[in-house]
Amino acid sequence: PEVHKYMRRFREITDQYGDTTIVGEIWEDDLEKWTAYYGPEGDELQLPFNFRLMQLKEWSEGVVRKSVEDLEAALPEFAWPNYVLGNHDRKRPASRVGSQAQARVAQMLLLTLRGTPTLYQGDELGMEEAVIPRDQWVDPWGINLGITRDGCRTPMQWDDSRYAGFSAVAPWLPVQADSIWRNVADMAKDPRSFLTMVRRLIHLRRQSPALHAGEYYALDTTPAGVYAYIRAHGSERVLVALNFTGEAK
Repeated sequence: PEVHKYMRRFREITDQYGDTTIVGEIWEDDLEKWTAYYGPEGDELQLPFNFRLMQLKEWSEGVVRKSVEDLEAALPEFAWPNYVLGNHDRKRPASRVGSQAQARVAQMLLLTLRGTPTLYQGDELGMEEAVIPRDQWVDPWGINLGITRDGCRTPMQWDDSRYAGFSAVAPWLPVQADSIWRNVADMAKDPRSFLTMVRRLIHLRRQSPALHAGEYYALDTTPAGVYAYIRAHGSERVLVALNFTGEAK
């Protein structure tokens, strides 16, 4: 609990420099304790990382919606939400949610919810968890406990060259075999690729006041397996409908 006075001091300092934001890596399951890092008057972190979507036990419309709405209900009026789908500690989203199709749904969720999205490198390509032989592990925590995090830490795949355009020499972890086609250079040319979809969503988000600053309203009258919501700002309304089933709806 005593850490909060230091968060407020950090905020006092950064506020002296104008347009600044503090992001905090806060691992806290209890929403009341987590929201406390915004500060009682919004005077601590602007964005305590929200890792709840990374910790879900099940990828379904009901579980995801509950996670989002529990967060929305817990936020103080002055607080701005944020969402994280992947990072350097957890299995990649494309491997957690069960398929590349659902990985696309996950990125659309991330980039259309109310709040600031954080996108981990490689997730915009739909990169999957790498299988790395134990003798090539470099994660000290993983080596000690026998559960490595190296699978989500392989190099970003920029092109189809030997080391995927990441370096001119062998990097600390092996480049994934799919880098010969799952890479920025090739996927940027494909209008239906995972990367193109993410880029178009980011562009749409920037252009749409409803998506980057609007309110969130969930819809209840949807087909089974579909999570739908409205983002609204001023006269603009955007309907987002996410199909979690793998079947046409």
